[in-house]
Amino acid sequence: MKRIAIDMDEVIADAVAEHILRYNRDHDAKITKDDLHGKWLWDVVSLDHHPALEAYLRSEDFFEVLDVMPDAQRVLEALQRKYEVFIATAAMEFPTSFMPKYRWLERHFPFIPPSHVVFCGNKSIIHADYLIDDNPRQLRLFSGEGILFDSPHNVAVTGFRRVKNWREVEAMFL
Repeated sequence: MKRIAIDMDEVIADAVAEHILRYNRDHDAKITKDDLHGKWLWDVVSLDHHPALEAYLRSEDFFEVLDVMPDAQRVLEALQRKYEVFIATAAMEFPTSFMPKYRWLERHFPFIPPSHVVFCGNKSIIHADYLIDDNPRQLRLFSGEGILFDSPHNVAVTGFRRVKNWREVEAMFL
Protein backbone atom coordinates (compact mmCIF):
# COMPACT_ATOMS: atom_id res chain seq x y z
CA MET A 1 0.00 0.00 0.00
CA LYS A 2 1.41 3.39 -0.99
CA ARG A 3 1.85 6.01 1.72
CA ILE A 4 0.75 9.67 1.53
CA ALA A 5 1.96 12.25 4.05
CA ILE A 6 -0.16 15.37 4.29
CA ASP A 7 0.76 18.70 5.82
CA MET A 8 -1.73 20.35 8.14
CA ASP A 9 -1.47 24.17 7.92
CA GLU A 10 -2.66 25.54 4.59
CA VAL A 11 -3.39 22.04 3.31
CA ILE A 12 -6.15 20.68 5.55
CA ALA A 13 -6.38 23.65 7.97
CA ASP A 14 -6.84 27.26 6.84
CA ALA A 15 -4.21 28.98 9.01
CA VAL A 16 -3.80 31.96 6.69
CA ALA A 17 -7.46 32.96 7.02
CA GLU A 18 -7.22 32.90 10.83
CA HIS A 19 -3.95 34.82 10.77
CA ILE A 20 -5.47 37.51 8.54
CA LEU A 21 -8.65 37.64 10.64
CA ARG A 22 -6.71 38.25 13.87
CA TYR A 23 -4.36 40.77 12.30
CA ASN A 24 -7.18 42.75 10.67
CA ARG A 25 -9.18 42.73 13.91
CA ASP A 26 -6.29 43.89 16.09
CA HIS A 27 -4.74 46.42 13.71
CA ASP A 28 -7.83 47.82 11.99
CA ALA A 29 -6.49 46.54 8.65
CA LYS A 30 -8.17 45.12 5.55
CA ILE A 31 -5.68 42.54 4.28
CA THR A 32 -7.14 39.79 2.09
CA LYS A 33 -5.72 36.55 0.70
CA ASP A 34 -5.49 38.31 -2.68
CA ASP A 35 -3.02 40.76 -1.12
CA LEU A 36 -0.72 37.81 -0.42
CA HIS A 37 -0.37 36.77 -4.06
CA GLY A 38 3.18 35.40 -4.19
CA LYS A 39 3.95 36.55 -0.63
CA TRP A 40 3.76 35.38 2.96
CA LEU A 41 1.71 37.47 5.41
CA TRP A 42 5.04 38.48 6.97
CA ASP A 43 5.98 40.13 3.64
CA VAL A 44 2.83 42.28 3.62
CA VAL A 45 2.76 43.37 7.27
CA SER A 46 5.16 46.03 8.49
CA LEU A 47 8.20 44.81 10.40
CA ASP A 48 7.04 46.38 13.67
CA HIS A 49 3.90 44.16 13.54
CA HIS A 50 5.82 40.89 13.10
CA PRO A 51 5.81 40.23 16.88
CA ALA A 52 1.99 40.32 16.76
CA LEU A 53 1.95 37.75 13.93
CA GLU A 54 4.23 35.47 15.94
CA ALA A 55 2.13 35.97 19.08
CA TYR A 56 -0.96 34.71 17.22
CA LEU A 57 0.88 31.50 16.33
CA ARG A 58 2.01 31.06 19.94
CA SER A 59 -1.45 31.67 21.39
CA GLU A 60 -3.15 28.68 23.00
CA ASP A 61 -6.22 28.79 20.77
CA PHE A 62 -4.87 29.68 17.31
CA PHE A 63 -4.50 26.14 15.93
CA GLU A 64 -7.72 24.89 17.53
CA VAL A 65 -10.07 27.29 15.75
CA LEU A 66 -8.87 26.91 12.16
CA ASP A 67 -11.39 26.18 9.44
CA VAL A 68 -11.08 22.91 7.55
CA MET A 69 -10.13 23.27 3.90
CA PRO A 70 -13.11 22.49 1.64
CA ASP A 71 -13.50 18.77 0.80
CA ALA A 72 -10.46 17.75 2.89
CA GLN A 73 -12.39 15.54 5.30
CA ARG A 74 -14.27 13.66 2.60
CA VAL A 75 -11.20 13.13 0.41
CA LEU A 76 -8.90 12.07 3.26
CA GLU A 77 -11.43 9.54 4.44
CA ALA A 78 -11.63 8.13 0.90
CA LEU A 79 -7.83 8.13 0.52
CA GLN A 80 -7.53 5.95 3.62
CA ARG A 81 -9.34 3.14 1.84
CA LYS A 82 -6.62 2.97 -0.82
CA TYR A 83 -3.49 4.46 0.81
CA GLU A 84 -1.76 4.66 4.17
CA VAL A 85 -2.37 8.29 5.17
CA PHE A 86 -0.26 10.25 7.65
CA ILE A 87 -0.57 13.84 8.81
CA ALA A 88 2.92 15.37 8.96
CA THR A 89 2.90 18.81 10.51
CA ALA A 90 5.90 21.00 11.24
CA ALA A 91 5.21 21.92 14.86
CA MET A 92 8.70 22.48 16.24
CA GLU A 93 8.80 26.25 15.71
CA PHE A 94 5.72 26.69 17.89
CA PRO A 95 5.73 23.95 20.56
CA THR A 96 2.53 25.36 22.08
CA SER A 97 0.80 24.14 18.93
CA PHE A 98 1.15 20.41 19.73
CA MET A 99 -1.97 19.92 21.83
CA PRO A 100 -4.19 22.39 19.93
CA LYS A 101 -3.23 20.75 16.62
CA TYR A 102 -3.83 17.31 18.05
CA ARG A 103 -7.27 18.30 19.42
CA TRP A 104 -8.14 19.94 16.08
CA LEU A 105 -7.26 16.73 14.23
CA GLU A 106 -9.28 14.64 16.70
CA ARG A 107 -12.30 16.88 16.20
CA HIS A 108 -12.17 17.24 12.41
CA PHE A 109 -10.40 14.03 11.31
CA PRO A 110 -11.37 11.43 13.93
CA PHE A 111 -10.79 8.64 11.37
CA ILE A 112 -7.02 9.34 11.35
CA PRO A 113 -5.49 7.34 14.21
CA PRO A 114 -3.00 9.08 16.54
CA SER A 115 -0.34 6.65 15.31
CA HIS A 116 -0.64 8.34 11.90
CA VAL A 117 0.06 11.88 13.14
CA VAL A 118 3.67 13.05 12.99
CA PHE A 119 4.85 16.27 14.64
CA CYS A 120 8.20 17.22 13.16
CA GLY A 121 10.38 20.05 11.92
CA ASN A 122 12.26 18.91 8.84
CA LYS A 123 10.03 16.59 6.79
CA SER A 124 12.97 14.82 5.16
CA ILE A 125 12.53 12.25 7.96
CA ILE A 126 9.12 11.27 6.59
CA HIS A 127 9.21 7.97 4.71
CA ALA A 128 6.30 8.13 2.28
CA ASP A 129 5.67 7.90 -1.43
CA TYR A 130 4.04 11.34 -1.58
CA LEU A 131 4.02 14.52 0.49
CA ILE A 132 1.26 17.05 -0.08
CA ASP A 133 2.48 20.37 1.34
CA ASP A 134 2.17 24.09 0.66
CA ASN A 135 5.80 24.80 1.55
CA PRO A 136 8.25 24.18 -1.31
CA ARG A 137 11.15 24.05 1.18
CA GLN A 138 9.63 20.94 2.78
CA LEU A 139 9.02 19.38 -0.64
CA ARG A 140 12.65 19.95 -1.68
CA LEU A 141 13.83 18.07 1.44
CA PHE A 142 11.43 15.18 0.92
CA SER A 143 12.74 12.01 -0.79
CA GLY A 144 9.42 10.88 -2.32
CA GLU A 145 7.27 12.84 -4.76
CA GLY A 146 6.35 16.28 -3.49
CA ILE A 147 2.97 17.68 -4.46
CA LEU A 148 2.53 21.41 -3.96
CA PHE A 149 -0.82 22.41 -2.46
CA ASP A 150 -1.83 25.84 -3.75
CA SER A 151 -1.51 28.72 -1.30
CA PRO A 152 -1.16 32.47 -1.87
CA HIS A 153 2.54 32.46 -0.96
CA ASN A 154 3.52 29.72 -3.45
CA VAL A 155 1.75 30.86 -6.64
CA ALA A 156 5.04 31.49 -8.47
CA VAL A 157 6.71 28.24 -7.39
CA THR A 158 7.42 25.71 -10.12
CA GLY A 159 9.13 22.33 -10.20
CA PHE A 160 6.43 20.29 -8.45
CA ARG A 161 3.10 18.81 -9.43
CA ARG A 162 0.54 21.25 -8.10
CA VAL A 163 -2.99 20.80 -6.79
CA LYS A 164 -5.30 23.74 -6.24
CA ASN A 165 -7.76 22.05 -3.88
CA TRP A 166 -8.91 18.74 -2.45
CA ARG A 167 -11.03 17.90 -5.49
CA GLU A 168 -7.81 17.90 -7.54
CA VAL A 169 -6.14 15.65 -4.96
CA GLU A 170 -9.13 13.33 -5.28
CA ALA A 171 -8.79 13.26 -9.07
CA MET A 172 -5.04 12.61 -8.83
CA PHE A 173 -5.18 9.72 -6.35
CA LEU A 174 -8.68 8.25 -6.58
